[in-house]
Amino acid sequence: MLRALRTAALGMSAQQASVDNTANNLANANTTGFKRANVVFQDLLYQSVQRGGQGEARPAAMQLGSGSAIVATERTFIQGSLVQTGNALDLAVNGEGFLQVQRPDGSVVYTRDGALTLDAEGRVVTQGGLPLEPDLEVPPEAQEVQIGADGIVRVRLQGEPEPLEIGQIELVRFTNPAGLRAIGGNLFEQTDASGEPAIAPPGEDGLGLLQQGFLEASNVDVVQEMVDLITAQRAYEMNSKMVTTSEEMLQIANSMKR
Repeated sequence: MLRALRTAALGMSAQQASVDNTANNLANANTTGFKRANVVFQDLLYQSVQRGGQGEARPAAMQLGSGSAIVATERTFIQGSLVQTGNALDLAVNGEGFLQVQRPDGSVVYTRDGALTLDAEGRVVTQGGLPLEPDLEVPPEAQEVQIGADGIVRVRLQGEPEPLEIGQIELVRFTNPAGLRAIGGNLFEQTDASGEPAIAPPGEDGLGLLQQGFLEASNVDVVQEMVDLITAQRAYEMNSKMVTTSEEMLQIANSMKR
């Protein structure tokens, strides 16, 4: 009975973490470029009370489990829908790949959020103020910014018949994007599990294309999240019922001496 109490408590803890994950997914249902996370459950250590096989009459062993736990939250990098904004500096990655941005310490992180803007120096930066990598500067006299599907950036200057090419946006792909670590601010950083980044222009080496004037919406399916929430709630209720049942059985055992 004490084993049942501990097992049920672990089950409640696992379902609580699952609800926390669902809450975060729902909270970011309207976050640009957000990728939903799935929880991964795993059963815990087993105790072999009686062994089976090896010449014994019983065909199977008797094992008692110790409950369950969440061992990982795995990001799902399914493409989100593309939303037209009309802003020349809004970019959506249509396909696989991440934009590169540079943090103040010089390290490079990755994002699917293409809501870009210009800072005081004319550099193309994220809404959080982080510049693109490689650096891209728009001349102050530029009247129009054109970003091709291949990442080539051109600007139209007053009095010039042809647009001027000022750089190219590169994309990055990973062998295991689910291994990236989310650090907030719509940013991911490389880990040993994600593998090394492979950098190439959009449209090459399996990378997607850029779509100017669009943003990628979150890939959170609100209906699926509500179903997951109900499932976790019911599992939590069943585990709490097991705690109550185990407590009642202990009370019966304690009252036998009276």
